[in-house]
Amino acid sequence: MNSFITLVTGILIFLANSSDIPYSTIEKAIKANDSKTIIQLGKDPIQLNILGKEGAYNHSQAEMILGDFFTKIPKGDFVFVFKGKETSDGTFAIGKYTLKKESFRLSFHFREIKTSSKLESLTIEKE
Repeated sequence: MNSFITLVTGILIFLANSSDIPYSTIEKAIKANDSKTIIQLGKDPIQLNILGKEGAYNHSQAEMILGDFFTKIPKGDFVFVFKGKETSDGTFAIGKYTLKKESFRLSFHFREIKTSSKLESLTIEKE
């Protein structure tokens, strides 16, 4: 009986940790062009590389930079094409943002900080 309880507890802990990254929140925020929600999921400062403009920014700066991208390329469709490659460096995910004939690749890097995953960097590249 104790081994069964240990097994169930282990599975629950594994599932709780594996779903720590808020994929659905990110997906909804990108579709809504909500830069604030996306940036609030990140470390402060957060690293951005948006169409070649790269740097480490505090949250308010990062919101403006990501918001500028959404202003220029608004209301695209977004889907994750790859979720959750865990390495010793963190967790990686890749998404695709499309609007008409334009397509962009979004790369997310999350790092475990204390008890939650924080967005460490976001890269947006034109495909």
